Amino acid sequence: MAALNQRPHMWRATIFTSLLCVFALCASAASSTRKPKAHSRTKSKARRRHARHTARRLRPRPIVGPFDPTAGDNVDGDDLAVRRAAVEALGSYNGSVVVVDPRTGRILTIVNQKTAFESGFTPCSTIKLVTAFAALSEGLVAPGEPLRLTRRTSLDLDSAIAYSNNDYFRILGDRLGFERIVHYARLFGLGEKAGLEIPGERPGLLPEAAPPHGDVGMMTAYGEAIQLTPLELAALVSAIANGGTLYYLQYPKSKEEIEHFEPRIKRQLDIAPWIGDVEVGMREAVDFGTAHRAGYDTAMPIFGKTGTCHDSRALNHLGWFGSFNDVPHNQLVVVVLLTAGWRINGPIAAGVAGSIYKQLSQQNFFASSRILSTQSCCTW
Repeated sequence: MAALNQRPHMWRATIFTSLLCVFALCASAASSTRKPKAHSRTKSKARRRHARHTARRLRPRPIVGPFDPTAGDNVDGDDLAVRRAAVEALGSYNGSVVVVDPRTGRILTIVNQKTAFESGFTPCSTIKLVTAFAALSEGLVAPGEPLRLTRRTSLDLDSAIAYSNNDYFRILGDRLGFERIVHYARLFGLGEKAGLEIPGERPGLLPEAAPPHGDVGMMTAYGEAIQLTPLELAALVSAIANGGTLYYLQYPKSKEEIEHFEPRIKRQLDIAPWIGDVEVGMREAVDFGTAHRAGYDTAMPIFGKTGTCHDSRALNHLGWFGSFNDVPHNQLVVVVLLTAGWRINGPIAAGVAGSIYKQLSQQNFFASSRILSTQSCCTW
């Protein structure tokens, strides 16, 4: 009887031992299963760290050292008051400034002439000025008429220019088509030299064929496949400022050349009926849109168009701003192109231009009479 009474305890011990073995096997299995997962996670983290390090190494870095945009410039014949303001406003930004008299086509100064004379850069949203005039001329849009972008969103031309709305100008581009947009771009001087016998100047570029997928809207909103020079944009904006005359830009280099300067007309543009409509959008861009950094005095309004995009030859983004001011005397066209730096964009370029206008205004540059300040040497 005693032996029989011990059997339940033996069974309990056997069962307990078996359970311990099962738990041990499960723990061992779990341990062997978890280790590879931990190892896998470690390898995954290592891959991500390596990818981030590679991305940082390949990413264009901001310019941290001093950059002199005036290096190599020949300033013979420059208006020194304008040049000093442009040099101070540009600072150490890697870029170029072109200042032109829109009523004659005379270049008053070019800061960083090497960049200004290069073959061109993507125009970004500055191409929207050409698109706007093309669409108005072709009757595809009417001033003040809303264009439906989505089921619930509509926008008129003024606001589309002021806020640089890409969808709006992509729709216009698709309606215009490749042939018409290139036609109007050529009328405004794109794809050809803007200057008259300016040594070292190279023209921009217009595509010979439509985009492979037929997306003309990318051209008319972003300037894709187009190359624009600061001189070409200065000539284009000058034509808007003066009422439709596209001048050859001339860069006199001596006092004698300045005294005998004669404007040279490239062609007359039939854009007068629509200039006021485009100007409204350009003014609103400065008052409260993408170019608000350019504004400094409502009594001396500025009209402008920004541009921001990526260009394969530039570090980070490009920053464009083409502009003119509304003054009774000594009107200027100021074009700013920023090609490298940290967080460069069109609004920053607008701020550079605004600083130029403000400095010159404080110096009474826009007074009715002033003495032209020039020199014939290259030390500035």
